[in-house]
Amino acid sequence: MTAKRPTIALLTDSLCGEYQSEVRFGVERAAEAHDVNLVVAFGETGARRGDTLDARGSIYALVGAATVDGLVIVSSALTKHLGVEGAYAFCRSYTSLPMCSVGLAMEGIPSVIVDNALGVEATVAHVLDDHACRRVVYISGPVDNEEAKLRARAYRRALEARALPYDERLLVFGDFLIDGGRRAMRELLARGVDFDAVIAGNDNMALGAMDALKAHGVDVPGDVLVCGFDDVAVSRVTRPSLTTVRQPIKELGALAVTTVVRQLGGERVPACSLLPVELTRRESCGCGYYAALPRASAGASSRGEPLSIAEQREDLERALARSVTASAASLRAWPRELLSALEEELAGQEGRFLRALQGVLDAAGREGVALDQLQGAITLLRARVRRAPAGAPEDDLERLWHASRILIGHASARAEGEKRLSLERASIHLSWTGRCFSTSLSMPTLRRTLAAELPRVDLTHVAISLYDDPRHTTLRSLFLMENSREVEPPPASFASSCLAPPGFLGSAERWSVIAMPLTFGETEHFGVALLNSGANEVVYDAVRLQIGSAMKAVSMHREIVRQVEIRERLEQERVRQESLVAERIQTTLVPSRLHVEGLELSAMMKPAAEVGGDYYDVIATQEGGWLGIGDVAGHGLAAGLVMLMIQSMVAAMTRRDPMASPGELVSALNGALYENVRERLKRDEHATLLLLRYERSGRVTFAGAHDDIVVCRAGTRRCECVPSSGVWVGVLPSIDAMTHDAELRLEDGDLLVLYSDGVTEARNAEQEQFGLERLCSAVEVSQDAPVEVLRDRIVRDVESWSSSLDDDITIVVARHRASPGAG
Repeated sequence: MTAKRPTIALLTDSLCGEYQSEVRFGVERAAEAHDVNLVVAFGETGARRGDTLDARGSIYALVGAATVDGLVIVSSALTKHLGVEGAYAFCRSYTSLPMCSVGLAMEGIPSVIVDNALGVEATVAHVLDDHACRRVVYISGPVDNEEAKLRARAYRRALEARALPYDERLLVFGDFLIDGGRRAMRELLARGVDFDAVIAGNDNMALGAMDALKAHGVDVPGDVLVCGFDDVAVSRVTRPSLTTVRQPIKELGALAVTTVVRQLGGERVPACSLLPVELTRRESCGCGYYAALPRASAGASSRGEPLSIAEQREDLERALARSVTASAASLRAWPRELLSALEEELAGQEGRFLRALQGVLDAAGREGVALDQLQGAITLLRARVRRAPAGAPEDDLERLWHASRILIGHASARAEGEKRLSLERASIHLSWTGRCFSTSLSMPTLRRTLAAELPRVDLTHVAISLYDDPRHTTLRSLFLMENSREVEPPPASFASSCLAPPGFLGSAERWSVIAMPLTFGETEHFGVALLNSGANEVVYDAVRLQIGSAMKAVSMHREIVRQVEIRERLEQERVRQESLVAERIQTTLVPSRLHVEGLELSAMMKPAAEVGGDYYDVIATQEGGWLGIGDVAGHGLAAGLVMLMIQSMVAAMTRRDPMASPGELVSALNGALYENVRERLKRDEHATLLLLRYERSGRVTFAGAHDDIVVCRAGTRRCECVPSSGVWVGVLPSIDAMTHDAELRLEDGDLLVLYSDGVTEARNAEQEQFGLERLCSAVEVSQDAPVEVLRDRIVRDVESWSSSLDDDITIVVARHRASPGAG
């Protein structure tokens, strides 16, 4: 049976800090080399000095023996939140597991640290001994940070070793951030003390100090020398480039993993492993780019003749290895391989050295090595190797060094460009995902957003789970994604200590995931997210905050909806009572008897679930009759009252003058309706209204604004759509200028069909409207049938088209029958 692959967790406060990023890189590479799974857990990444890191209420409390077999804890980063004692208590809470502390030595816990004191002492010695400075400022890290204390004490020891007095006015405190360095330097300048050099407890504060000095008109290094500590990436490209102490941060992470793996194998490990540091001299101290060249070996000829590569090979390999910070196993042989390629080049194999150099650059780039360091290797080789190929001009070797420098320069620029492009791409996508998450106000919408947006930022293997009980002991899966495809999450809850639902971390292949809490602020904890590693480091915290904010928005929206639902239930009851009244008005006022001489008539009004304001009427006169149809905007009692006003006014005016102009009636009705609704009731209801005056001869005069009139001609058996050209009633005080009579003529057997928009605007499941074309088709198919049959056919077709009627349906069908002898 194959042994289970061990799992190690890396616990840190952030992924984006330069120090944390380098440690994580080293841990990930070492985990891959040792074939162990990796969980990278981080918490309050936005924490600042003075903030707290609650290990009990965050992701750290969930990391334990149920999920991992060992721990790497970045204690040096946690001390700025917890203090030394708090960080120690934090680590001691995991004593049941093999562990290793990074950056801070802890009694009883295996630790890997750098020689902080040696680094600061070497820097102080450099500015005092090599540059003859005497007034050296020290910008320390936070007062309660252990690494900051170690480095500050080393500064004082270096002064004492040279019998220089310690001046407390030259000591200021920062916070390891660039802004902190600026503030510290401004504070120092305000003191008015003289100084000729500045040493900062880390590179960020040194860079901030240089900004403040430049703003104050102080030249670096012309007036003041500046040095840092850490050798972060930006220190090489700033202007001037920063002299700093290079600490092997990646190697710290890698060694921590090795220490835990050895414990898992039952081995004894050192209580504390100390890694060396190295002063890297650049422009900010006046040294420029520096590559340490070893002294000539004892084997050099008395005439000063340069030795061959073979004669100094071991010495050269050691010197090359020291010139580049690269401890990865894949890079251990690079000096030997490069020297062998150089020998072959010198033996006549043209291009061999540049190909080997390109291979070293590619391998170093994969391991995160600063490629410009290899310029120092070329400087070293140029100084130590001076023999051109036999019979070749001496300047051929110079061309080789020149081509090598160009190759390194291009590779370095390309590597930095790729990093920048990756960051820009991530930033663009994060801006978009932020907008999408901000509008996800329900869990279904949030899941759809997660499925659509996470792959954009290279997150393809994701498990998001929410706490299922108040004590946060169980989780329930909200969202699962595997290989960029959403999968159905399991319904059952699971222990929070598992971090993800069963099976998510069960792959036979080695895996590496990022575990982070989903929170809003410092007090609201929603759950846990596990994400694949490999995305740009800025993505994780940004997505964490975006999802946490979305969760908060969902919960707030849910509460708002709950409150609204309560109000709506009360409102619905009120509306239900009003609707009963409105429905009674609407259905009671339809004409009980349809009779107009010369017309075969049939009509139907079918109220929707929410009663609207459909209106139709048929009024017989001696000369023929009146047909009216309309639709009040809105629903409920108010619409019913407006419809009642329209019906009453139409009935009164047509009875008073059966041969009145339809346009004049519509205009008069509009004036009265506008006054009643707008001025008396203070409401804004309005309506479509079409009035038709029918004469037994087949002449139809009409006015108003409503849907098209459908006329199916008996002669052609085709439908014509006659538009109405008026305006809605109740919108304007007067519509006289816009309301005019129009005419159409019916022949014997012609059908006239009036309808409300509940017919043509009925929608099917695909949201497609029934439409006028389908209405005409229904009329044409059944045009020979009795008007009652035709009416029912239209209603049946509409109901079949739409399973849920959202508006009233009104149909009026009239067939003209010419009087005998009419012509």
